[in-house]
Amino acid sequence: MNEALFYDILRQGMWISVMIATPILAVALVAGLTVGLFQALTSIQEMTLTFVPKLAAIIVVFWASMGFMTETLVSFFHDTIVATIAGG
Repeated sequence: MNEALFYDILRQGMWISVMIATPILAVALVAGLTVGLFQALTSIQEMTLTFVPKLAAIIVVFWASMGFMTETLVSFFHDTIVATIAGG
């Protein structure tokens, strides 16, 4: 395996990790901003108020996108990693 192939596979793996993490991180960002705005408007400074809704939103999105994540990782592994190992 030459260096170009190694770095190409590494680049693809990093891009797939970004694609997989984006839905969860986006929902965490939106939930955090929403709860932060609510806290600023009502002057409620409760720590669990920021943690619980964000955690619930992340769990829901993770559950909804679990199939996409699994399919993407298995496809990358099968089409790229296994093909590279089998090809030499």
